[in-house]
Parts: sequence; C-alpha cells; structure tokens
Amino acid sequence: MARRVAFVNNKGGVGKTTTTVRLGEALAKAGFRVLIVDLDPQGNASRRLGWAYNADVPQLTISEAIQSDREGVATQVIQPIGWDVEYASRMALCPARLELENRMAEAGVAGAWRRLAKALDGADDTFDYTLIDCPPSLFHLTQLGLAAAHYVVAVTEPEYDSVEATTRVRDFIGKRAADLANPDLELVGVIINAMQNLASHAAQRDSVRELFGGLVWEPIVKHRSLLVDADGDEVPLTEIRGEKAGEVRAAYELLAQRFVKAVPA
Repeated sequence: MARRVAFVNNKGGVGKTTTTVRLGEALAKAGFRVLIVDLDPQGNASRRLGWAYNADVPQLTISEAIQSDREGVATQVIQPIGWDVEYASRMALCPARLELENRMAEAGVAGAWRRLAKALDGADDTFDYTLIDCPPSLFHLTQLGLAAAHYVVAVTEPEYDSVEATTRVRDFIGKRAADLANPDLELVGVIINAMQNLASHAAQRDSVRELFGGLVWEPIVKHRSLLVDADGDEVPLTEIRGEKAGEVRAAYELLAQRFVKAVPA
C-alpha cells in the first residue's frame, strides 16, 4: 500500500492544490511513483495535470469510485497525466469533476466516510505515495480523505485567516480522527505558501512557527508569478523559464526531501 497523505486547509485559496501537484511532481522527479487523488469538485488538480473530461468518451472519476462503495474500485479510475515529460510516467491521477459535489449528500449514510479508503484498498499498491488534494473544508469530502490517509500536511498562506484555519485542521484531527476510525492519523507538516516581502506576512510566518514548531517545513514557498503561470498553463515546472525558475523548482525539490523524511516510502 502507498503511504497516503491528505493535503488540507479549512480555507480556500491558500495554494493547497498547487502544493499537492508540485510536491507530487518533485517526488516523481526523484524517482518515486505518485498517485494524486483529486478530491475537490473544482477539479483544479486534474486540470493542472493536463487531464480533461471527454463527453464523447466519458472517463470514470473519483466520484464514481466513491459512490460504488467497493474495495479496490479506484483501479478503474486511475489515469495517466497529460504532461509530456519523462517523469510523468511515474505519476497518475484519480480525476475529479463538479459531479463530485453529489457525494456530499451521502454524508448521513452509515459508513459513507469510509468509501474512499475502501476504493483505494489495493488500488494504490503499485505507488509509493498517494497524495489526496482535499477541498477547503472539514466536511464530508475532506473527511473521506482523512479517513483514507495515514498522514496530513496542512498548507497555509502567511495570512491571519489562513493560519486560523490551519489551527482548526490540527484541532479537528486531534478531536475527530478516532471518529473516522483513524485514530493514528497524524499532522506531520505545515507548509507556508505564497510568502511576500510584507511586514504582515513576516508576522504571520512567525505566528505559524510559534503555533506549530517543528512541524513547519522549510523552505517557505515565495509568491512567484512563474508558478501561477505554470498552474494556468497546465505544464510541469521543468518547462517554466525566467529569472526565478530555478528557485521555484528548487523550493519544491527541497520540500520533497523534507516530505520523504516525514513520510518514508
């Protein structure tokens, strides 16, 4: 079984999807086999990995895998990503579409929060890591991710609301992991994203370090338009050019090294 890691925050717009995709890319470049599960109905991770839904030949998505409530069914959902680089062969995707929102209506069904874990059982055995990109909430879809995961990484911007949301993630895991039949679930890292040269950002960075101590991973990811462009253009970081391109790639490669220390394959 792959080591499963859920990327979470209770606030949107903090760079959670970017972090999931780019860490997955850096891990694949380092030789690891990585499955990315897009658990956000917006489907941004799927799009950024070059996947597109074809209405003429409909592909199965993670929504159908969850709905089926059968062990190992995610095998039928796993698809190659759309990047044309060598290490893309070590990456795969369980894509998402807006239809995933319909799974929210099943939150009251007995055992529904176990359906992603059930779908992944046996399906991700050929991967080293399964990275789960959760939506910006702590409700049913995120709980599916938390019930399936072994570890959690929180992603935050150095902004007050984002930091507050990160503490809610930590507290939720501490109080509710057992309710998800996953009492060993552990927050293993906090990644600070989109850092700018602002006094307010410096203050919030220091606040995150005070709140989470050694859980804060280095390096802190700086705000770079090159990264925004790469996400928008659906391309790997190896294809970006510009003065700061090397810095952007190096940040995620260093975070990948920190990730592997926290979550050995």
